[in-house]
Amino acid sequence: MAMNLHDRALRCLAMREHSRTEMARKLGPLGTEDEVNTELDRLVELGLLSDARFADAFVRAKARRFGASRLRVELARRGVSAELIGEAIEEGCGDSELERARDVYRRKFATPPEDAREWARQARFLQGRGFSTDIIRRVLREHPGDEPA
Repeated sequence: MAMNLHDRALRCLAMREHSRTEMARKLGPLGTEDEVNTELDRLVELGLLSDARFADAFVRAKARRFGASRLRVELARRGVSAELIGEAIEEGCGDSELERARDVYRRKFATPPEDAREWARQARFLQGRGFSTDIIRRVLREHPGDEPA
């Protein structure tokens, strides 16, 4: 039995929040572009589909592991507007960017870099997680035990 658009959309949304762009991609094979857009508009009207809610949930789930720039890129890739991305990051990142970077760093590395090669490796790791160059420099300059209590 072929699953209709509405049933498929509800199944997807029951698992987790989705952006409108993600839902359009998932529902695309099940109907014409007009049918999919009509269903998406219906879901938004019913309050079942919300890019703002998706962005908030995404940031809450990923903020411990990623910097703001990585969160921005990932949300933009999922079709969320720049305005909603900014709001979600501002609200959802409880700790400062520096605190989050320190936490990610501590979980990954047991010791501070001992030479330039190791420093570069650790910096690349933090950069890949979406932390800014300024934040990376600050984290790698610190020594364990020196941070304020």
